[in-house]
Amino acid sequence: MHTQADELRARGPAVQVEIPGGVLVWSINSYAVSKKVLGDPNVTKSARHHWPAFIEGRIPSDWEMISWVAMDNVSTTYGKDHKRLRRLIGKAFSSRRPEDVQPLAKRITDTLLDRLEGAAAAGEVVDLKAAFAYPLPGMLVAELIGMPEEARVAAAKVMDMMARTDVTPEQGQEILLGWRGAIEDLIALKRAQPGEDIASDLIAARDDDGSALSEQELVDTTFAILGAGSETTINFFDNAVTALLTHPEQLELVKSGQVSWDEVIEEVLRVESPLASLPLRYAVEDIPLDGVTIPKGDPILINYAAIGRDSAVHGDSAGTFDITRRDKEHLSFGHGPHYCLGAGIARMVGKTGLSALFERFPDLTLAVDPSELEPIPTFIMNGHLALPVRLSGAASAAA
Repeated sequence: MHTQADELRARGPAVQVEIPGGVLVWSINSYAVSKKVLGDPNVTKSARHHWPAFIEGRIPSDWEMISWVAMDNVSTTYGKDHKRLRRLIGKAFSSRRPEDVQPLAKRITDTLLDRLEGAAAAGEVVDLKAAFAYPLPGMLVAELIGMPEEARVAAAKVMDMMARTDVTPEQGQEILLGWRGAIEDLIALKRAQPGEDIASDLIAARDDDGSALSEQELVDTTFAILGAGSETTINFFDNAVTALLTHPEQLELVKSGQVSWDEVIEEVLRVESPLASLPLRYAVEDIPLDGVTIPKGDPILINYAAIGRDSAVHGDSAGTFDITRRDKEHLSFGHGPHYCLGAGIARMVGKTGLSALFERFPDLTLAVDPSELEPIPTFIMNGHLALPVRLSGAASAAA
């Protein structure tokens, strides 16, 4: 993935590439141009309003990536609609929210680590992605939106497939129907049994004043919260653990307190963005960029894998993981009107999970050579299919 990202960045700040289905998009590969595009009011994420190929039916309903553009939620709306939805859900992501949610994150973290104690004592190889990185953010976000565990597991399987770009058109349609069905079931449950959760709050906003939220916006926005709050954080944990275990001298700096977990988090987000390339944005008007003009209506792909390693920002060592570097500037949470509402919670969960993991299992090691870690077959997400580790040398849970 990084090899391809480097090649695209070398070709220019904005170049056309082909994605599944033969769709041509503009890949934005430089930090400066990406920041400009992300903050440009003439760039939208609304396919239904600004992508002619989608509006005119030239993008089939079974397109492999249909789920990324057929949503009507806070991440895909534009202008006044975007501000309306962001204001509605913004209440759930106030500046105090990370502090309020931290005890829940700690409780889930400790539960998952408790389950790993037996494997640690036996010296067994454990897939840390499946046993820790995967369930921690998923369980947290599911509890915040009020989704039962059985439903969360079912929805997670659909989201995993959605992130892959090697699916067939038939699977693409199944993914769209699958996640919509899961969220519609949740909405029905919460209408019958409302609780103190985000889904119930959104339902109340919808049912008390239908002009505030359409039924499709309700379903799609609830899914957006679930997906954005889990998939990216799963990959963050995967990448953070991998980076630390393959740079033991840097891990020691953290263990000794010389470098903080906050520094680790920002460097992982910079050099190993959980998102590789996020589909899609569209040009509302012609957009001139450094000698290239993206025509009105053309789709745009922000190449996060390339921009975090831009030497124009981070020098010759841009591709090197270094938690001691002074400038860790990145755009992994986006920029402009679509900046991630849950960034504060994501950072809190990352710090809570990583610190507890390495405190409980200080002798954690990879169980395979790093070259054997198999990447997810996708250009959207950046992570591995599995993360085999040994947890030997477990510290006491009561320590």
